[in-house]
Amino acid sequence: MASIVLSKVDKIYAGGVKAVDGLDLEIRDGEFMVLVGPSGCGKSTALRMIAGLEDISGGEIAIGDRVVNHLPPKDRDIAMVFQNYALYPHMTVEENLAFGLKLRKMPKAEISKRVNEAAKMLGLEQYLKRKPAALSGGQRQRVAMGRAIVREPQAFLMDEPLSNLDAKLRVSMRASLNTLHERLGVTTVYVTHDQVEAMTLGDRVCVLRDGLLQQVDTPQNLFDKPVNLFVAGFMGSPSMNFVNAELVRGDGGAAVSFAGFKLPVPNETFTEKPGLDQWIGKQIILGIRPSDFDDSVAANGSAGGWTRLQVRAEVTEELGSEINVLFLIDAPPVQHQDTVAAADAGDDEEAALPLVGDKSLWTARVNSRSHVRPGQNIELVVDTHNLHFFDPVSGLAIGHHANARV
Repeated sequence: MASIVLSKVDKIYAGGVKAVDGLDLEIRDGEFMVLVGPSGCGKSTALRMIAGLEDISGGEIAIGDRVVNHLPPKDRDIAMVFQNYALYPHMTVEENLAFGLKLRKMPKAEISKRVNEAAKMLGLEQYLKRKPAALSGGQRQRVAMGRAIVREPQAFLMDEPLSNLDAKLRVSMRASLNTLHERLGVTTVYVTHDQVEAMTLGDRVCVLRDGLLQQVDTPQNLFDKPVNLFVAGFMGSPSMNFVNAELVRGDGGAAVSFAGFKLPVPNETFTEKPGLDQWIGKQIILGIRPSDFDDSVAANGSAGGWTRLQVRAEVTEELGSEINVLFLIDAPPVQHQDTVAAADAGDDEEAALPLVGDKSLWTARVNSRSHVRPGQNIELVVDTHNLHFFDPVSGLAIGHHANARV
């Protein structure tokens, strides 16, 4: 096992297109690091540069204590798992697992031991004599992972390995990957465009946009403390609600005012977000996560002290354990380059709903005990301790420690 360190790494293609721009990233020994971002953000390019499949245009890549800038892939002691499995169709599962080891002239007894151990770990024992054509997509992907595992490399590099699987199988394969990493403890770099996959798999997650590193942190910190509008809008599903608002202070204390609503801002928020008090009387961009709402009736007293909002449900999405309530607020959608980029990159299809005039469509995620239906009025409660505030010009989160020097 080994750490992987990228220092000021660039990738410039013909025509001056910068796919990766000055990437500084340290992946710790034994860590599961996920690279996430929209299509074309440079995440697969970064992975391929670590693997040696792409030359770097500048900077340095170290695996363990070796700088590997000019080492061919076979000498980097890494194993890759691709989206398309890349199995040999004429070979059995057993032969596919053993192939790389045979090329390395490993003793037959050791090959057999490693193949059997990997097959047992991945639940492939009964499929060893089958060929890939006789396997399901999930089984083929497990064979591809097994082929990486038997190598016992210093690091695994995985490029969207689950994207060809159906939704239910992806969930079970994510659990399998988590279990495998716990058992093997091998440094893993995993690329995905799916932020739910990133949140559930990564020890830490690196968010990229247009080749630039946005934020590296634990999944929970990315969700709770996004560094800018892009990370806030990209991480989390449904995505964060945004609105142009004004921070005001009156007799009752500080509040944030927008679209006919006024939400009190708790005193401790100013302690947690240094510099927020300097925005009193100024325009900011307010962000509220759908999960920080609830139906006041269904909340059943658990939302004591939360602020109440009266809205009309336009659309409801019943998800079994919860309901997404889509409602309009009387304010135009935020048109900031970061929010637009995050919305374009997300999986939400909210934009497909026809809007009424110049209004914003927001989402609240409420308890399934709520019996709200489209067209009904609903009293929502919102947890004002979790409000997010952003600079309307730079898009940076106000009071975030990473922005203190900005």
